[in-house]
Amino acid sequence: MELLPNITINHYLLVSVALFSLGILGILLRRNAIIMFMCVELMLNAVNLMLVAFSKMWGQTDAQVFVFFIMVVAAAEVAVGLAILMMLYRNMNTTSTDVLDKLKW
Repeated sequence: MELLPNITINHYLLVSVALFSLGILGILLRRNAIIMFMCVELMLNAVNLMLVAFSKMWGQTDAQVFVFFIMVVAAAEVAVGLAILMMLYRNMNTTSTDVLDKLKW
């Protein structure tokens, strides 16, 4: 017996589109690098939710392997991105992306 039989693939897709849209709005509207990283992670998790929902709908586990690789890439992106962000904060004393043009040669 399923726990939530009334939830269909459309519900998963609606939540996924909402999360992805919030991520895009955060990237476009905010200038803080930490918030931009969080919005990229939000978009990646929206894609993961959609892949798992389609995987469940079709009864295959292929998409769940892609989700695993997306999570590995996201973890690597956070590690490298936060290291770069820490160096930016150490040199510029801000995490705003507006000062990145000062890093030019």
